[in-house]
Amino acid sequence: MSGLPHALDGFRIGLITDIHHSASVSAEDVTRAVALLSAVPTDLIVLGGDYVTFGDRDFVEPVAELLAPLSEAREGSFAVLGNHDDDKDMPAALIRRGFVVLKDQRTTLTLRGERVDLAGIRFWTRRLPDIARVVRDSEALTILLAHDPRRLAEAADLNLPLVLSGHTHGGQIVLPGVGALAAKKFPVLAGTARQGDTSLFVSRGVGTVYLPVRINCPPEVAVLTLRRRPGAA
Repeated sequence: MSGLPHALDGFRIGLITDIHHSASVSAEDVTRAVALLSAVPTDLIVLGGDYVTFGDRDFVEPVAELLAPLSEAREGSFAVLGNHDDDKDMPAALIRRGFVVLKDQRTTLTLRGERVDLAGIRFWTRRLPDIARVVRDSEALTILLAHDPRRLAEAADLNLPLVLSGHTHGGQIVLPGVGALAAKKFPVLAGTARQGDTSLFVSRGVGTVYLPVRINCPPEVAVLTLRRRPGAA
């Protein structure tokens, strides 16, 4: 990524998103994903949204409890909301388990002696002026947590170096010779993309929605190791 201080080269962020705990995404599925992420050394944990499906309150407290082991990352554990999450019960459940929920907010961290701003926006926060209000006057390296990877465009306009997203499920169903039907809607369905000096990472996520299957698109949890962009000063 651009602008990464030498001290943060090698910093590790764990990302888990699009859990969709529901009748078709079991507690065992969530527990396995949490265990996989917990088994890898990370400095900071990010939850990327869509913890349940269609705001189903029957699963709000259970999924927060299943995620609770991730709340004790060395440098903090942070969450944003997705389009399937309500604005009250889900964040409250996560906060009770020790997560910091960023709803159009940012927080300043000191990581390895360097100031870093972590900014989180709601799924419905899309307009450039609204996102700019969250990150304005920041004098630190800023990482944007945005459930929707389409916020890459606004992040690039604001010269933010890194965006972490989910939402796409990697396409969830990827047909041979056809690909994923959602591919044209997003800058990238999974993995990395770049616009100007802004880097984006999109996780395929854990769960499913609409159809309870994945085809040619396995679930994932991700551990990102931050590296300085080659040639950076």
